[in-house]
Amino acid sequence: MQRKRSKDYRHTDYKCNKGFKEYEMKQLEIGNVRLKNNLILGPMAGVTDLPFRLLCAEQGAGLVCMEMVSAKGILYQNKNTEALLTIDKKERPVSLQFFGADPDIMSEMAKKIEDRPFDILDINMGCPVPKVVNNGEGSALMKNPVLAGKIIEKMARAIQKPVTVKIRKGFDEEHLNAVELAHVAQESGAAAVTVHGRTREQYYAGSADWDIIRQVKEAVSIPVIGNGDLRTAQDIQKMKEQTNCDGFMIARGAQGNPWIFSQILHVLTTGEKAKMPSTDAIAQMVLRHARMQLEFKGIYIGIREMRKHAAWYTSGYKHASKLRNELNCVETYEQLEKLMKRFAKEFKE
Repeated sequence: MQRKRSKDYRHTDYKCNKGFKEYEMKQLEIGNVRLKNNLILGPMAGVTDLPFRLLCAEQGAGLVCMEMVSAKGILYQNKNTEALLTIDKKERPVSLQFFGADPDIMSEMAKKIEDRPFDILDINMGCPVPKVVNNGEGSALMKNPVLAGKIIEKMARAIQKPVTVKIRKGFDEEHLNAVELAHVAQESGAAAVTVHGRTREQYYAGSADWDIIRQVKEAVSIPVIGNGDLRTAQDIQKMKEQTNCDGFMIARGAQGNPWIFSQILHVLTTGEKAKMPSTDAIAQMVLRHARMQLEFKGIYIGIREMRKHAAWYTSGYKHASKLRNELNCVETYEQLEKLMKRFAKEFKE
């Protein structure tokens, strides 16, 4: 069966324009941390756990970002929070992301965990989820630049590692203050700022506004990382041309496609179209991902979390909806293995 070439660009790629690769593959420095390239795996709750970060790092991501961690969760020694803090030296450099709204707690907890093997500490000021926003955390901080500045300043002074900030275009269309927040971040000691080109009210709907990234880049001197709607090497090229940003954060574009980093790197360094993974390679990656997940989280949780990953890995194929429905019900590794073998055989190109 032929792969569906639809609006999902997860498995497509393009040649880049002549002359682009030489500039793009410069190393990115964030504080005292030098990245091998400027392609970054963005933080995603329930997605960028240790197994997935390791796979993306293997595929060439210059930096991988952990799931966001509650500063209060560390303070109160929450068991689930401790699990989120697990880091493997093979994934480094790695960025650990904090969320919270109390400058004292956040700075104290940053200092408490500084000896852990993360390289960069990021502050989440972009999460749109209601339970986070309603606590005055995440993107709610964009409505309070003074408090945001206090948090950044106290954290930057509390630890020696670089502190960065992830923001959005604004909270809503009436409050588009990404440039102001970026200024606050820079003046408060942030080593870099990531800008997602959507407002909190948009969540992930519509198209990302890359022009706000350009505005931020022109307004500050610290590195600016662009985020939003990056799925191909062509997208990277267009964002670079439109914004002149220093780095590129790929989040949802990596779901079910850790190869996205090696694919983009191949296009940008050779100018040639990247080779897409075969169905056999996809099946093998799913099963390897599953084994890592089961080892890290146990059979019950691990196999259930693999359901969504397996659905992402197998998206973009015509007539695969029945298979994905079955994947969403697997309860054992053996069931997953059987379905992935079927996938590799039935959808082989």
